[in-house]
Amino acid sequence: MKTRGHVFKYPDNVDTDVIIPARYLNTSDAHELAKHCMEDIDAEYVNNVQPGDVMVAGWNFGCGSSREHAPLVIKTCGTGCVIAKSFARIFYRNAINIGMPILECEQAAEEIQPGDEVAIDFDTGVISDITTGKTYQAAPFPPFIQNIIAKGGLLASLKEG
Repeated sequence: MKTRGHVFKYPDNVDTDVIIPARYLNTSDAHELAKHCMEDIDAEYVNNVQPGDVMVAGWNFGCGSSREHAPLVIKTCGTGCVIAKSFARIFYRNAINIGMPILECEQAAEEIQPGDEVAIDFDTGVISDITTGKTYQAAPFPPFIQNIIAKGGLLASLKEG
């Protein structure tokens, strides 16, 4: 599995209330919620993100509540991957559960800049910054987790058996 897109970059400690503000959680419609993804930190994110684009962030991305809505709205916007120095534990697991590709890679998160074009090979964990020509190595997920993500999440993968 691969993705390729342009980078949106965010700081350390982006919490779930920034990813999807609680004031919108009166619906469970992912497409309705996705209209508000990142609006408190980047009001134009939903207007500018294209399928396959990549979020790059610092430490502790997705901290805060345990709401599964956070990775769901990122995925629903068309974001192809989130690369961060680290993820909050619950966000990390929720991302896998809903089939949102994520990678931890401190050097990539530090060096990749907003607007850069990146290509990611999830099978190998190689992140290529097309803009600069640099490559980074993240630890790829084991095959069983790659399978969960490829099938669209845990429930979808269980339905297929």
